[in-house]
Amino acid sequence: MTTELWISGLRRVSGLAMACVLWVLLSPLALASEAALQTERLDLTHSGVGYLALTIFVLAYLLVMLEEKLHLRKSKPVLVAAGIIWGMLGFVYTQHGMPQVAEVAFKHNLLEYAELLLFLLVAMTYINAMEERGLFDTLRAWMVGRGFSLRQVFWLCGLLAFFISPVADNLTTALLMCAVVLKVGGDNRRFVTLACINIVVAANAGGAFSPFGDITTLMVWQKGIVPFADFFDLFVPAVVNFMVPALVMSFFVGNDRPAAVSERVFLRRGARRIVGLFLLTIASAVMAHSFLGMPPVLGMMTGLGFLQFFGYFLRKTFNSSLARERAIAEARQDRERLTYLGNVVPFDVFSRVSRAEWDTLLFFYGVVLCVGGLGFMGYLSLVSEAMYSHWDPTYANIAIGLLSSVVDNIPVMFAVLTMNPDMALGQWLLVTLTAGVGGSLLSIGSAAGVALMGQARGIYTFGAHLKWTPVIALGYIASILVHMWINASTF
Repeated sequence: MTTELWISGLRRVSGLAMACVLWVLLSPLALASEAALQTERLDLTHSGVGYLALTIFVLAYLLVMLEEKLHLRKSKPVLVAAGIIWGMLGFVYTQHGMPQVAEVAFKHNLLEYAELLLFLLVAMTYINAMEERGLFDTLRAWMVGRGFSLRQVFWLCGLLAFFISPVADNLTTALLMCAVVLKVGGDNRRFVTLACINIVVAANAGGAFSPFGDITTLMVWQKGIVPFADFFDLFVPAVVNFMVPALVMSFFVGNDRPAAVSERVFLRRGARRIVGLFLLTIASAVMAHSFLGMPPVLGMMTGLGFLQFFGYFLRKTFNSSLARERAIAEARQDRERLTYLGNVVPFDVFSRVSRAEWDTLLFFYGVVLCVGGLGFMGYLSLVSEAMYSHWDPTYANIAIGLLSSVVDNIPVMFAVLTMNPDMALGQWLLVTLTAGVGGSLLSIGSAAGVALMGQARGIYTFGAHLKWTPVIALGYIASILVHMWINASTF
């Protein structure tokens, strides 16, 4: 079936669904029993509203999964789905004379999203500021200019992805390392494929042991379930998750030594100080949460104020600094640097804010509200009962990781947090690990994998990644076993 036919069919289904909305809302199935009126929350799991909400969420998420094929940004369907789901909830609760109950529930979910939104916005702004100052370009130029062998580049990119992603997001890290691989690898398709797979696995593994490395770990930390320091209990399991497939794949990487590519990149004024401010901001977030009992976003927003003051300083001293650097370049007859200085513009914090991943941030809003709405209807309680009461928590948490290889780990982890099953710290660490690294099993399982399929289009593909899934699965299993061994006291 072609994409056009699929879309046409989806339109017909959507039209039928919308035609039935009024009937569903007014049908007796949409209303809870009289006994339910005595409680604050209505059980809508077996109602027309509940079934329609599930259908809308599934359809929206199908559109999200087909983002690359349809070229439809993933935020659009979930934003609409969230509006419809909560609109139906508001209607049903108003009919029962309890509009304030739905309103309070909506505001609760909105507050959770707002905290994460502001936290991520500050982090993205700092990353964009470091990129604008040339920090990542300088690192890339240094790597391609050293004349490393292909195997050395394979390991170096993997290790850097593993250690950068706990601070920067795994998407930015993966794109940076992939740029190096494409520059060095050239037409060597096998090397580019293996190096891209290694980068995806390393970036996801590195983000799993840090509260800042992935949105899922950030959600767990902000929820207060796992203390900041305890995340680092996952460091060794994360290393194992990265090293096992990397060791196997490295034997299939040639040891050729391509010619070094000379590239001169200038680090812009203030780059190193912005890195220092970012570390200070992270420290502020940790202290606000750990010592003051305040949400981490307090420290992050304070850090954004630090960056704005520093941006003010850079703008005020821009002309004098530029004149001084030009005089030095002219004295050295450095024409390349003079050309570069002619294109330098003042630093603008708000231009860095505007370059944040707004599609991701709005997608996150839709996911939080959709999952929160389904949880308010009672569906997450049913899932929690099925998984965490009838299954061993270990098996349930391993299954969560496998699910995150197909479905984005953000809604998966948010659903687990909303269910809030009664688990030991070790089990919460386990689900944090599996949700973070499970996405490495398939190229579509993480933002890093999807991004690299676009950057190395035609070379790193879904099929190319799938061939190495058994090897990646060995690392997945090994990391779980290592976690259960070295952190046995937390279970």
